[in-house]
Amino acid sequence: MGKVGIVGYGCHLPRHRIKVEEIAKVWGADAPSYKKGLMLREKSVPPPDCDTITLSVEATKNALRRAGGINTAEIGAIYIGSESHPYAVKPSGATVAEAIGATPDIHCADFEFACKAGSEAMFVCLGLVKAGEIKYGLAIGGDTSQGAPGDALEYSAAAGAAAFIMGSENLIAESIDTYSFMTDTPDFWRREYEFYPQHAGRYTGEPAYFKHTCGAAEGMMKKVGMKPADFTYAVFHQPNGKFPMRAGKMLGFTQEQMEPGWLSPTLGNTYSGASPIGLTSTLDIAKPGDTILMVSYGSGSGSDGFVWKVTDRIDEVRDKAVRTRKLLDENLIYIDYGTYAKFRHKIKKNA
Repeated sequence: MGKVGIVGYGCHLPRHRIKVEEIAKVWGADAPSYKKGLMLREKSVPPPDCDTITLSVEATKNALRRAGGINTAEIGAIYIGSESHPYAVKPSGATVAEAIGATPDIHCADFEFACKAGSEAMFVCLGLVKAGEIKYGLAIGGDTSQGAPGDALEYSAAAGAAAFIMGSENLIAESIDTYSFMTDTPDFWRREYEFYPQHAGRYTGEPAYFKHTCGAAEGMMKKVGMKPADFTYAVFHQPNGKFPMRAGKMLGFTQEQMEPGWLSPTLGNTYSGASPIGLTSTLDIAKPGDTILMVSYGSGSGSDGFVWKVTDRIDEVRDKAVRTRKLLDENLIYIDYGTYAKFRHKIKKNA
């Protein structure tokens, strides 16, 4: 097998937003501390009729547009990584397959590994294409994230999805190599039957996020013999605005390299969609020959690293679907906390 990589990519984000001040005033919190300390200004909010499947279908439609009208019957696998699958027992991928007209003879699975579930799906699809087992694989990372009322997570837990069609022909971005780094470091968790996750506060930075993000990035660069200056862009998981910038600078990347994929200040943390959506935004402005380092992070804890090299085909396809920044910045609807609480089912009726 020769080159493998991304044949089509797409993103979808809800239009609704809530500002951190709106959340803070309800709980008597200090909004400036979230805006300055965590570099968060607002986040996306899914309306009642929007879940991970909805986001995945729309993101996939955009990926198919950029893939140049491939036959969906030739998609051999669909994997969706998410922390918020609508069903505890029923695959999200089967619904997406039906929605895009994929054939029944397809391998389908839902992945979970906290916020790196989306990059897991990408990793496996690349492997299956490279092995010659399938012609195309659809990998999706998406979430409608949960944060308990008044918890720090409520300021960042957002919604969005990114979809990637992996193949070996007509590549938009070639996969140069992959690398993964994992330890048993439980900084964030949600037990069965619990609606909201719990977290270990500052522990989520060290030894969790920074150890694994930097470990995967350093391992990835060593594997391919590259250093930060050799990359055009870098994309990291974005639990808030501060962490990815700090991790990148610890590794030796500049803000200019990270800026195109740094979306969390106005998007929030889209969990399994965070680094994949950052990659879509970066591909939107990348030029042929550009190299991109992408590193995900998932609590529990682990990171997946990817090196992508953009091809000439990017100029032909990038505007066949809506760009990520347009979805992020235009036609927005701002809501108050009451509407947000209704949308996110934070007010429970008695049984």
